[in-house]
Amino acid sequence: MYHIIINPASRSGCGQKLWKEQVEPTLRRKNIPFCHYFSEKCGDVARLAASICAAVKERPLFLIILGGDGTVNEALQGIDDPAQVVLGYIPTGSSNDLARDLKIPKDPLKALDLILYTGKVHSMDLGTVTYEDGSLRRFAVSCGIGFDAAVCEEAMHSPIKDTLNRMRLGKLTYLGIALKQLFAVRSVSCKLTLDDGAAVNIRSILFVTGMIHRYEGGGFQFCPDADDQDGILNLCVVGDVPRLLALFALPTAFFGKHYFVKGITPYKASRVTIETSVPLWVHTDGEVSRKSHSFTAACTGEVIRIITGNS
Repeated sequence: MYHIIINPASRSGCGQKLWKEQVEPTLRRKNIPFCHYFSEKCGDVARLAASICAAVKERPLFLIILGGDGTVNEALQGIDDPAQVVLGYIPTGSSNDLARDLKIPKDPLKALDLILYTGKVHSMDLGTVTYEDGSLRRFAVSCGIGFDAAVCEEAMHSPIKDTLNRMRLGKLTYLGIALKQLFAVRSVSCKLTLDDGAAVNIRSILFVTGMIHRYEGGGFQFCPDADDQDGILNLCVVGDVPRLLALFALPTAFFGKHYFVKGITPYKASRVTIETSVPLWVHTDGEVSRKSHSFTAACTGEVIRIITGNS
């Protein structure tokens, strides 16, 4: 039995149409047993995932997410034991960075075929962000503080995002906001404490991102060497870099070639504590829920099982 959580608002409202016109008819035609659930508002996906995990006793539990990377992220918050769940992913979001790295097709029917027939169960790492008050948030792709999180936060409330998404120009939303944020962001100092206790101090931070997968933000390879099975967070730290130089370097990050700029530095750690002089927006898989000036990001090896096209 497949349990399917659908975000009807994904891809600017196309999620429901893709389900009704493509995915659901295919499942019924092939006589695939399934139960489906629609999210209606923020927080529903986590609540639905928690309810399914509590009610369904069979293990492993086969859970399919139809939505974007943010929908997968929300589902992870509600799953009690990720090791007991096998995820299927039908990517209908704006960025689909998780699908890009795992070779999951953008076409919903091809992604469904991968889940049902041709894909392989792939074990991958799970990230966590733990705040000073003890609250925790999981992530599958990346987490970050500063510029990239501020872009995500503003994009979530952008009135033109849906319009551009319908025109398949959604990346322009992020580009425009990124240019604005690049010159509006405050000068903030930052301290990183890595696994071995070594401290990294930055006078003026632009952003820090910790990545499990290679892509975030619609294809940026801030950490091109990230490996989702090594139990390590790859870190990209951008600090003490003139804004115009950062603007010049940003497009090269699509190809993972941005480390030629002094002040853009890679690190690796299974656990890192990040402290900033003032609270900044923090994201997990592009989902922004709060500002913080101190949190710990960690990576645990091969906790999630997901059906992919990777060999």
